[in-house]
Amino acid sequence: MSSSALDAPRFPVWRYAGRLLPLAVLWAVLVGLLAWLLATRANWGEESDRADVREWLDNTRVFRKTLAELVREYVDLHDTEERGPDHGDRVKNKRAELEEHLRAMVEPTRMYTGQLPLFPNVYALEIEFSGVTGRDARPVEPIVWTSPKPRPGGSAKAQLRTLDFEPPLDRPGARARVRCVYQLHSFNRMQKQQDEFRFWQTVATGVLVPTTLIAVFVVGRFVRREQARELEKWRAAAEAEHRERDLLAAQVERELIERSLLEARVKQQELERSSEELGRKLLEQELAAAKLTNRAAEAEREALEMKSQLYASIGIMAGSYAHNIKNLLVRPNDLITRCMEAAGNTEQHGMLEEVKSTLGTVTERLQQILRTVRRDPANAEVTQMDVYALFRETQRTWAEMGRDKWKVAVLVDVPPGAALVTGDVSHMQQAVENLVFNARDATFEMRNYLRDEAKREADPTARRHKLLEAASWKGEIHLSAHRDGEHVVLEVRDNGIGMTDEVRRNCLKTHFTTKRDNALYEGYSAGMGLGLSFVAMVLEHHGGSLEIDSAPLRGTTFRVRFPVVK
Repeated sequence: MSSSALDAPRFPVWRYAGRLLPLAVLWAVLVGLLAWLLATRANWGEESDRADVREWLDNTRVFRKTLAELVREYVDLHDTEERGPDHGDRVKNKRAELEEHLRAMVEPTRMYTGQLPLFPNVYALEIEFSGVTGRDARPVEPIVWTSPKPRPGGSAKAQLRTLDFEPPLDRPGARARVRCVYQLHSFNRMQKQQDEFRFWQTVATGVLVPTTLIAVFVVGRFVRREQARELEKWRAAAEAEHRERDLLAAQVERELIERSLLEARVKQQELERSSEELGRKLLEQELAAAKLTNRAAEAEREALEMKSQLYASIGIMAGSYAHNIKNLLVRPNDLITRCMEAAGNTEQHGMLEEVKSTLGTVTERLQQILRTVRRDPANAEVTQMDVYALFRETQRTWAEMGRDKWKVAVLVDVPPGAALVTGDVSHMQQAVENLVFNARDATFEMRNYLRDEAKREADPTARRHKLLEAASWKGEIHLSAHRDGEHVVLEVRDNGIGMTDEVRRNCLKTHFTTKRDNALYEGYSAGMGLGLSFVAMVLEHHGGSLEIDSAPLRGTTFRVRFPVVK
C-alpha cells in the first residue's frame, strides 16, 4: 500500500455537530430561561415600588378630587369655547388649586422624612402639557413643585427613580404628563433584595457549571467513541481496497495483453477505413460541387423570375391606371370640344383651349409614366442628369396637390448650382416620386394613429384636446440634397408613422406592404408592395446606395448616395 493510503481520514466533525445541535439548543434555552427568571426575580421589587408610587399619584385625594381629575379640568378650561369675563380668573384659580394639590401631596413625606420608612422622598413633581394653549395662543406653562431639600449625590444618587404617567384626557390632541422624581427609604429591603439576587446567582452558577462540565464530558466521550468507530471502519475499508487492488492488477495485466492484440486488429481496420473514407470524401466533394452549381442556377432563375413578376405586376398596375385615367379624360375632352364650338371666338374659347392643352399635357405625362414603368431598369437610357433640378421639379409638381389634397407640405432644400450623375431620367424621376408617395402614406398613417389615440382617451376634456391636436397636425415631406466629397446625397424625410426594425428590414422586398388599410382611409388604393422594390432595382442598376433611418412614431429618412460625374 502507498503512504497516502496509510494516512487516516479527517474526522467528520460537522456531521456529528448536526446530531448534537438539538441538545445544544435545549441547553441554551434552559440557560436563557434561568437568566430570565433571575432578572425577573431581581426587578420585581422595584416594579412593585413603582406601582405603589403610581397608585399614590393617581388615587390621592387632598380634597375630594384626584390629581388626574384636576388636570383634566384644567385642560378643559383652556380648550373650552365658552369663555366668560371671569375665564382668566378661573384658569388662575384652577392652576393655584393644582399647585396646592401637589404641595399637599408631598408636604407630609417631606415633613416626616425618615419617620415613614415606606413613604418616598419626593424631590420634584411636575405636570407638563402638550397641545394645550392659553388665551394668547401660547403653550401652557408646566406646573412644577421642587423640594427645597437637595438631591442626594455620590452612590445614593443611583437610588433616585423617575416615574412618568399620562392621566386620561377627553380632548383630542391634548396631552398631559405627570413626572415624579423620588427616593424610597427601604434600604434594608433593597439590601435584602441584592443579597437574595447574589444568592440565586450563586445557586445558578453552582448548577450551571457542574452540569456544563458533565455535558462537555459526555459530548467529548461521544465524539471520541465515534472517532474510534470511524477509524476502525476506515481501516477495514483500506484492507478491502488493498485486496481489490491486487485483483485489479491481475485483471489489468490480462487486459493489456488483449489490448495489444486488439490494437493490431484496429490498425488494420483503420487502414481499410481510411481508404474508404478517402473515397467517400471525393464523392462528397463532387456532390457538393454539383449542388453549388445547381444552387447558383436556381438563384439566378429565381432572381429572373422575381424581376419578371415585378415588371409584370408594374405593367398590370400601370395599364389599369392608364385605362381608368383615359376613361375619365374622354368625357372632359368631349365637353370641352362642345363648349369651344358653342363659345366661338370669345374669351371663354381661349380659356377652354388652355384647359384642353392641359389635358393633353396630362395625357403625355401619363404615356411617359407608362413607358417608364414598363421598361426594364437593366436596359435604362443612360444620360447625364442634374439631381438638384430633379428635386426642384418634383417639389413643383407635387407641392400644390400635397397642400390641397394630401394635407401635406412638400418642402425642398437644395443648394444652388447643379449636381450631375449618370442615369435614366425617367427611372430616376419615378424612383424619387415613389419615395415621395411612400412618405405621403406614412403621414396618413400618423394622422390616423393620432386620431385613434385621441378616441381611446377616457377623459372627455383630454379626448377633445387630443382630437384638436390630431386635427391640427400637419404632415411634412422634406426633399434635401448636398455634396459629400465625390458623391451627392439625396434625402427624402417625413414626419410620419415610422418603421419598426422588422418593417425596415423587409420594406425593399417585392410585394411587402403595410398599407392595406391606411391608404383607403384617405381615398387612395391600397399598396401592392412594388414602389420601394422598384426604387431598390433602379438604384442597383445606377450604382447608387440606399440607407433607411427610421423608428416608430419618429418618421423616416431615405438617404440615396450617387457618384458625381467629374
